Amino acid sequence: MADYVHDPLRELTEIRNQLSYTKRLGFLFGAGTSKAMGISDINALTKKIEESLDATNKAFFSTVKASLDADQQHIEAILNQIRLIRQITSDKKAKVYEGITGEDAKKLDKTICDSIYKIISTEEEGANVSIARKFISWLNWMSRDFVKEIFTTNYDMILEKSFENLLIPFYDGFVGSFEPFFAHETLDSKSRFDKPPVSWIRIWKLHGSLGWFWKLNEDKKTYRVIRLSSGAKDKYPDSELVIYPSRDKYESSRKQPFTSYFDRLKESLISGEGIFIISGYSFSDEHVNEVIFNGLNQNNRLHIIAFFYADEPLDNLVKHTKNVPNFTLIGPTKASISGMYGKWTLAKDGELVDPFWDKTNSKLKLGDFKELVNFLILSSGLKDKIDTHVK
Repeated sequence: MADYVHDPLRELTEIRNQLSYTKRLGFLFGAGTSKAMGISDINALTKKIEESLDATNKAFFSTVKASLDADQQHIEAILNQIRLIRQITSDKKAKVYEGITGEDAKKLDKTICDSIYKIISTEEEGANVSIARKFISWLNWMSRDFVKEIFTTNYDMILEKSFENLLIPFYDGFVGSFEPFFAHETLDSKSRFDKPPVSWIRIWKLHGSLGWFWKLNEDKKTYRVIRLSSGAKDKYPDSELVIYPSRDKYESSRKQPFTSYFDRLKESLISGEGIFIISGYSFSDEHVNEVIFNGLNQNNRLHIIAFFYADEPLDNLVKHTKNVPNFTLIGPTKASISGMYGKWTLAKDGELVDPFWDKTNSKLKLGDFKELVNFLILSSGLKDKIDTHVK
């Protein structure tokens, strides 16, 4: 029962103050951040993919989808199940699982990934990228002694395009110019001299990217992940897109981005004092959740602030006693602050809260990534500089 009362002005003022002095700053973005810019979230993407399939593949897709629990009937869980079938059948036509041959599963996997690429690439063309550009410009202006990191479960390349549009250096673990390859040692090294400059913002894509592809090595047995430029899929139509860990390839080597990125997330959350901001993430990925809560439990100098578009995910976390003191959960009508779960009640107006408070419905709007970016910029006092930079 949310019977405690929280004042949004007081809490937003506290967050602004923390941002002004914290040395370490990190972010985790989920589908909601891309949705705010016009990219389909996982449920909409699942529906669009299913509609894009021909009759044969749609039948296989429906079989796999029906085999999953209701809360797992989304494209990532479906792809994971298809890849399990591929692993069991070794991609062979003669081997069958639940009426799907290994060859059918392999074709379905590639067809789905091709569809993901086409759908999101098309949506990127009409996306509101000004939101991402404003955020990146703000983050670049934030002076820090430590690396600034962005972790994201999104496949789209809006952030990368925004970095390049603004001419701001960033790093994602890939090196090279012809077919950039993932160099895991640049993440593993403890020496600052083995890494790119601290001023380069890091971006770690936990579930893959539209720019990543599997390339067969010369031994014809193992694969490596390469990063290609925008539109490369059209030049390499037979290449497999790296979307969500493919079990056989992923388990063959610990030198793939997924493993290194998750290790980097763990390290980031347990390394001393810092603020970690979460937006657009509904806490539906248990692998990510485990890393987050381990970090909260192991590092009492870590403060995580999660912004929710709706109250339901927040309610679920509180119900499972996940509202620990160093974890602030901010929803539209409720919040959990210092472990105290309650409702928002605006005590008085203020410049910091007025733009983000819906007076008609008594709701805080910071669960919308666009509004969160505006809040971060307003809190920094850098609005004029950022507007000029983005323009």
